[in-house]
Amino acid sequence: MSGRIWTVPNQITLLRLGFLPFFLILIIDEHYNWALAVLVLAGLTDFVDGLLARRLNQKSEFGAYLDPIADKLLLSSSFLVLAFKHKIFWWVAILIFSRDILLLTVAAVIILVSGYRPFPPSLLGKLTTTLQIILVFMVVASAAFPAPWMARANHVLIFAVAGVTVLSGFHYSVVIARRLHSA
Repeated sequence: MSGRIWTVPNQITLLRLGFLPFFLILIIDEHYNWALAVLVLAGLTDFVDGLLARRLNQKSEFGAYLDPIADKLLLSSSFLVLAFKHKIFWWVAILIFSRDILLLTVAAVIILVSGYRPFPPSLLGKLTTTLQIILVFMVVASAAFPAPWMARANHVLIFAVAGVTVLSGFHYSVVIARRLHSA
């Protein structure tokens, strides 16, 4: 992995970050069909930047940090704005934010106490992120194109996301405690 910053994949990731304010404004202004289009475009850029990083051999440390930060910013702000617009429950947004703050705080403490250590996502963490992305997509899609089946699917998905979010938060806590104890 190189120290290059201005690779094509990193520029695409920065473009995805640039979509974020427009997506949020579209949600706030209740232009859900346009918000859905921007969300799909952001998802495509996420896929393309990873694909190009591998194919063009342009993986970088900067990209390794930037890509998950872009994903977290999109997800976290989406949950806040969707809760603000009463499209999801506030308690779901609070659970998701609490888990993310826990992970960031613990990662910062580990870095301060013992220096940088790789902190790869677990399978459960990846599942949590995937379900959160699906939930945001489904909530925005159901706001753009209301259908009873989507409302029912969202209701089930909300509880699935809440469950895996809490479970992965506990899982990361246990894994981190073991790592710190073994060090």
